[in-house]
Amino acid sequence: MARIRKLLIANRGEIACRVIRTAQARGIACIAVFSDADASALHVRMADEAVHIGGPEPGESYLNIDRVIDAARRCGADAVHPGYGFLSERADFARACAEAGLVFVGPPADAIAAMGDKRQAKRRMIAAGVPCIPGYQGDDQSEGVLVAEAEKIGFPVMVKASAGGGGRGMRIVQNKDDWEEAVISARKEAESAFGDGTLLLERAVAGARHVEVQVFADAQGHCIHLGERDCSLQRRNQKVIEEAPSPVISAEKRAEMGAAAVKAAAAVGYQGAGTVEFLYDPARDEFYFLEMNTRLQVEHPVTEMVTGRDLVAMQLDVAEGKPLALTQAEICLDGWAVEARLYAEDPAQGFTPHSGEIALLEFPQREGVRIDRGVAAGDRVTTFYDPMIAKVIAHGATRDEARAKLANALRGTRLFGLAHNRDFLVSLLEDETFAKGGADTGYIERHLDRLAKRAAPGGAAFLALAGAALIDWPADDHLIGWGSNRRNGFPLHLVNTGGEIIKAEIALDGARLTARRGEDEATIEVLAKTARLIRFRHEGRIIEARYARNAYHLEIDCAGYWERYTDFTLAPADEAGAGDAVVKAPMAGLVTSMRVIPGDPVAKGTTLATIEAMKMEHQLKATRDGVVAEVLAKEGDQVAGRARLIVLEAEE
Repeated sequence: MARIRKLLIANRGEIACRVIRTAQARGIACIAVFSDADASALHVRMADEAVHIGGPEPGESYLNIDRVIDAARRCGADAVHPGYGFLSERADFARACAEAGLVFVGPPADAIAAMGDKRQAKRRMIAAGVPCIPGYQGDDQSEGVLVAEAEKIGFPVMVKASAGGGGRGMRIVQNKDDWEEAVISARKEAESAFGDGTLLLERAVAGARHVEVQVFADAQGHCIHLGERDCSLQRRNQKVIEEAPSPVISAEKRAEMGAAAVKAAAAVGYQGAGTVEFLYDPARDEFYFLEMNTRLQVEHPVTEMVTGRDLVAMQLDVAEGKPLALTQAEICLDGWAVEARLYAEDPAQGFTPHSGEIALLEFPQREGVRIDRGVAAGDRVTTFYDPMIAKVIAHGATRDEARAKLANALRGTRLFGLAHNRDFLVSLLEDETFAKGGADTGYIERHLDRLAKRAAPGGAAFLALAGAALIDWPADDHLIGWGSNRRNGFPLHLVNTGGEIIKAEIALDGARLTARRGEDEATIEVLAKTARLIRFRHEGRIIEARYARNAYHLEIDCAGYWERYTDFTLAPADEAGAGDAVVKAPMAGLVTSMRVIPGDPVAKGTTLATIEAMKMEHQLKATRDGVVAEVLAKEGDQVAGRARLIVLEAEE
């Protein structure tokens, strides 16, 4: 056994911060690595040392094995923790660490390689007697063979990147007509994210649940499982809400799945923390092996909260050569834990990621609530990496208690500067079907319009609050930048997150502001105002609102409502009224294809262009029939969010 004294964390963001906390608590010195984009990141500030390893693109830094190994050597590290994502499931990285005399805090390279190729892993599991879903995992990747195998399986078919994970390179194909575009898109995304466009096919199971089992193995040959997690609430095949245990798994089925997971780990000589993912079919009460993630999972905190175990500490113990300190019989589950992933993304606009500076980030301090984050106010979310802000996790004696605690904690979370999914997460947690444990992997997609629809924030009272936020109170009696000389009333024109143009009138009477929009009218009395907070009286109640503003955005969070406004003008924005005629970039990113030229006729639903951001491909479709009048960007261009890309005109 060799005690780890100096640990390099080959990752960034939330997981790097998470590993640093446990390692430093054990007296281990921590080394962070960072790219040009992360020079002042939270994980860099938390570490004992930090080493620059390259440019902002992952291939120039976090995915560059030579630079990471060189950083470890220069700092005198004796071990490397890969976190999740990036190099965590790269067998060549684990080998490079071993060759450099560094302890790799993870499984052996051979185990990573065995499970890293999903096609080969599935073959191994079939041989080991682990239940597997019917599909195709052959070497022949020709179009004709894939189509023929898909027809054998029967539509709908799941197309998956063999080398992938995190939902990238994954598409569900409902029928043969959708086949070609789905496969081309999946292969292209897989090549971009993993450098490997190999695909496998699986039968799509209707009403399926995504249930995974946490396993742990030591170098002495002992392997246990720590129960299951249910990760069925997903968008774009990426997890949104996770919980432990699963509300649909019985104690008998838990033991059966756990035994299968341990068998899967043993089949590849596994060591350390790993997760065996299963597709569970409630109609048949059957489960099928999907894949094994040979690393720590994003959602590991829910397992920690119901088992009382620190999984990172267990990883370090195994890496130091210690045997597991507990047996399977000693593992028991206490209560329930639920986790939500807070992202800088807009659910109402297809979950488009957002980038920019975080103006405000506050989390409530509640008993039984844990916050794992990798950013703070003043930090920037860039287009180069995953836009996760934090994980909010709640533990309770029952599922309902944990769910209610988490919803309450999210309501008390304040995030300004970026669009985010906080309100969407709350709507999921309070959804009746989810509350009853009935949401499957396709639930969000089927009910997205309802779940992502945000409540109109407070009517005219909220507009009065917006007026108060835009007035330099109490010295000025005019709205900032509008130059109105009318002392008693001002036009208020805003554009909300849904692109709706809002026209209202604001009247001033001392500290009282009255907003009128059509027949809707409300008055608030401002009691106090600072750079971030407005305290006001409305209909006998004293309420506090948080807000943030700059030249481009106004954000208000009050009484459970959050709204982000843009375009503070006296008249509608230049292109307001153009409606569907102007196709804009939904986020900052790279134009990976431009499929039209001026003069092309297009039909509603036609893919006009694609943009890549955060390693995800986003298709921009025509929302009406028309003719392309202008094309303002080309393939390879880096474009800003809301940049004009294509202008359509009506067909003659």
